[in-house]
Amino acid sequence: MAAPVPSAAIIQPVPPEMAFRLLNHGPTVLVTTSCDDRTNVMAAAWNMPLDFNPPKIAIVIDKKTYTRELMEASGTFAINVPCRTQADIVVKVGASSGRELLGKRPGDKFAAFNLPSFAASQIEAPLLQGCVAWLECRIIPEPHMQQMYDLFIAEIIAAYADSRVFSNGRWHFDGYDDLRTLHHVSGGFFFTPGDALTTSPG
Repeated sequence: MAAPVPSAAIIQPVPPEMAFRLLNHGPTVLVTTSCDDRTNVMAAAWNMPLDFNPPKIAIVIDKKTYTRELMEASGTFAINVPCRTQADIVVKVGASSGRELLGKRPGDKFAAFNLPSFAASQIEAPLLQGCVAWLECRIIPEPHMQQMYDLFIAEIIAAYADSRVFSNGRWHFDGYDDLRTLHHVSGGFFFTPGDALTTSPG
């Protein structure tokens, strides 16, 4: 049986410049970087997995950001996946500039917002406590894409997750609503994933 045709009354046009909001949104992440004792953290919503073996990700980092300066200098960065209880931190980090804090006390976002962190295993960038997943990444240089589109491709060289909500290769948030990942649509609006749905082939 063919699917019913939706009524014209419920189909509305969407301006092409807003069409990105119609696509599936991966979790908002916090990107941490470090180089020569300089550290920074910023929020990023445009990121995606790219390959399995070797595992790669793609992420958009604006060329005006201090984080990008440290990423390009070190060749590495970390992706931290925050949860619902960290929504305020995500907004604060995303609305501030690490470059503007230079020379001030406190001199970086970790100190300014009292963000506890712990050491990564393969890279210099710190990892943020309280998140539900962490990916240590090494940049695969693609100068044209980086300059033209602000798009970075990186290999994941280490990854970790909170076993309360991720195990056997999948998320399971039941009983841990505060640990659900954050998904930013636009204009400060977030949503969190809902109930899991399992289907059977055939």
